[in-house]
Amino acid sequence: MNRALILKFENLVHIRGACRQLRTLSYRKVNRAQWKPVQSSAHPVRSVLLYPQFWQKDKLISIALSQHRHLATKEETKQKKKKKIPLTKGEVEIRQKMTIEELAQAMGKDIDHIYEALLYTDIDLDSLEPDSVLYEDHIKLIVKKSGMKYKSAKLKEEKERENTDAVKRPPADPAVLTPRPPVVTILGHVDHGKTTLLDSLRKTQVASMEAGGITQHIGAFLVHLPSGEKITFLDTPGHAAFSAMRARGTHVTDIVILVVAAEDGVMQQTIESIQHARKAGVPLILAINKCDKPEADPERVKKELLAHDVVCEEFGGDVQAVNISALKGENLMVLAEATVALAEMLELKADSTGLVEGTVIESRKDKGKGPVTTAIIQRGTLRKGCVLVAGKTWAKVRFMFDENGKAVDAASPGIPVEIMGWKEVPSAGDEILEVESEQRAHEVVAWRTYVEQQERMKRDVEVIEAKQKEHRMEYEKKQQKLAHLTWRQRKAVLYKANKHLMFSKPKERTEMDKNVLSVIVKGDVDGSVEAILQILDSYDADDECKLDVIHFGMGDISETDVSLAEAFNGVVFGFSVKANESIKKLAAKKGVKIKLHNIIYKLIEDLKDELSSRLSLSVVENAIGEASVLDVFSVTVGKNKIPVAGCRVQKGLLDKKKKFKLIRNGDVIWKGSLSSLKHHKDDVQVIKMGVDCGLSLDKYIEFNIGDEIICYEEKEVQHTTSWDPGF
Repeated sequence: MNRALILKFENLVHIRGACRQLRTLSYRKVNRAQWKPVQSSAHPVRSVLLYPQFWQKDKLISIALSQHRHLATKEETKQKKKKKIPLTKGEVEIRQKMTIEELAQAMGKDIDHIYEALLYTDIDLDSLEPDSVLYEDHIKLIVKKSGMKYKSAKLKEEKERENTDAVKRPPADPAVLTPRPPVVTILGHVDHGKTTLLDSLRKTQVASMEAGGITQHIGAFLVHLPSGEKITFLDTPGHAAFSAMRARGTHVTDIVILVVAAEDGVMQQTIESIQHARKAGVPLILAINKCDKPEADPERVKKELLAHDVVCEEFGGDVQAVNISALKGENLMVLAEATVALAEMLELKADSTGLVEGTVIESRKDKGKGPVTTAIIQRGTLRKGCVLVAGKTWAKVRFMFDENGKAVDAASPGIPVEIMGWKEVPSAGDEILEVESEQRAHEVVAWRTYVEQQERMKRDVEVIEAKQKEHRMEYEKKQQKLAHLTWRQRKAVLYKANKHLMFSKPKERTEMDKNVLSVIVKGDVDGSVEAILQILDSYDADDECKLDVIHFGMGDISETDVSLAEAFNGVVFGFSVKANESIKKLAAKKGVKIKLHNIIYKLIEDLKDELSSRLSLSVVENAIGEASVLDVFSVTVGKNKIPVAGCRVQKGLLDKKKKFKLIRNGDVIWKGSLSSLKHHKDDVQVIKMGVDCGLSLDKYIEFNIGDEIICYEEKEVQHTTSWDPGF
């Protein structure tokens, strides 16, 4: 009877294993036909029931697979007949990242054979599809189990795509060149008067509209002088954070006017401006501003500049120096004449015919106009209807405006112009090239997108491979640590380790790591966003708090920004942008902070405060009073002797409720509370300075004459980030 029960039990175990394999294989995407049991003459199912003891595991698997092979639909059968599987003679060409289907074709086997071989691995078959990618070691194992050899396949060289990029035209014939206005960049330190100088030259009130006296993004202006000459000025920010924008300005400029305040002298941004001009090979004109002030010292400025290889004409150099007062308008015509004279020496000319070439100085999204760019034309004449390409976007010029917002029909070399008609916002500093047609523009953009994708793919592959290697090593280390455990014990250990993450929401998981600040940056123009991101690139305090920029862009704060910040427990920083009331209410409801600023100093200070708030608190001891031990004696309480110190308060006061510490020869011997504090045998709570007292500690410690008793309180202090953005 017992023998019969054992046979039935073994029978049930084998049937369960066979059914599991059948279920796994029957639900795959490759065979979606309805299950129809088919008897196999070679291995009838009932034979398994009659003689379970003679069936081995491999034979049961073979039965399951043989049953599964009858599930293919008619269409798939026809496709297999049409597509001949190449036969291999014992050797298979393998490569990385082969799919199951590709490996089956390379081996000359069907997909079921691959699945059967995968049963010898630790791969979960339920998660596999015919297009699933296999690891290289699994591929080699399958080939070996099939009794074949493998060899690495030679990488097929991808057919090179034809380069359809737009390029600049060859240099023009000197005979067709005509004079053009010089492009002048105003550089210098913050608040040294650059915007005031331009304001005086243009006779407009741009300076009075600036926030905090800082030009927030690049502007290009054409100035008409009384003599009839034209000068194009680029106004670049003086703040250290905008060094990249100043560098970009020098690449399109012909002359740099270096503004230095007569009372301040050479500053940090002054030195950076000199370096930008020197790298670009652009000549300098020195404008010493604020000479009307009593403390002005122009000679000191000239001597300080000698240390930076800027030698004025009076010292035997070639740099013109003009003393001006931008606020009062003194000597501005002298500065303009010096600029025109230098431009004549440089013989600035350009070809105003043919296809247009230029540079994007500023780009932004305008609610009424859409994507808009401010550009300097460097070759050709820009007109309405021209098709332009810049970066990975293009435009058919709809309208053009000058610096005063007036519509213009044409823009010749050296003239700044605002362009409407862009499909997307190009980046500041992008090269503008005119092409023959919209179709040609599509080709150029498609090529540039393709090139960027190829470069990104190469970088991604390197990162993925490095991550895979890292994860595999971590996995192997974990497996080695758990190797001595059974699979049930391993499962229990892993469950306990990850339990706190499995049942937490995404936002709660983010909150677990308080030392991460996720930020979203929105700005009014591309140049502003670029400058802010450059500041964030200088962040070097990841060991204190990790700074993660999860999104950046142009335009006002949107609902998407708030939702993204909520998902990452982040903060939205806006620079010269707005957030309407509905967005503010949504942010308040979701607990998302929105920080809006018009001044760069405030934004960075706010960012530093947010970083500091993520840091851990530290406990600081604040001394309240000090007492010296003048005498030592002991009292008996019950059977215990308690040491007592006779003290005199030297500083502050002693409060029994506070904490105390005992210092001997500069070392802290004890920290804790007092068990008693007495004055003339009376228990007291406070002893003031100059009063004698007796005290005992909450722990048995013998006093020495000369010991110091310090009364203190502990306060939690917020750490501040050590990151210095450089201003």
